Amino acid sequence: MWDKGIQPISRDSYWNAVECGKQGGERPLCVFYDAGLCKNDDFTLALFTPYKMVAYEVWQAVRQHRDAPTPSYAEAQRTRITLGVTPVKGSKNAITAINIRRGGRLVQPATQSLDANGGRFIFDASAFAPTGNMTIELVGRVKTLTCLIEKPVLTMFR
Repeated sequence: MWDKGIQPISRDSYWNAVECGKQGGERPLCVFYDAGLCKNDDFTLALFTPYKMVAYEVWQAVRQHRDAPTPSYAEAQRTRITLGVTPVKGSKNAITAINIRRGGRLVQPATQSLDANGGRFIFDASAFAPTGNMTIELVGRVKTLTCLIEKPVLTMFR
């Protein structure tokens, strides 16, 4: 069982991600662990991490009955954490910013890009480290929504 949370890729997490991707199946939990993250009526959230990059690439190949590839370890090392936000169908609350609160301090994304289809917010892995609870603030044009992710849940992220 994975209990290390999101972290920069290491040899151990790289090979764990390759094995995760080899599971195949429709939506393996180790690849799609973020399904339903911060469920609300305005936004859908998805995480892209170094682990997920490796696992997803292998899973895609296995799902198409191809040999499992060996994804680029160097590329995985360069990959930061992207929190993707897309509007839920019918939502009138366009995303304008994301804030992460950890232990009373604000962690803002290193970079962000916004468009009509939502936004991409890029963070260093430390923003998601399972060191304590985390609150994600989804700042919309109409209202701000908050979502608490407790430390035990953060340990299961990959």
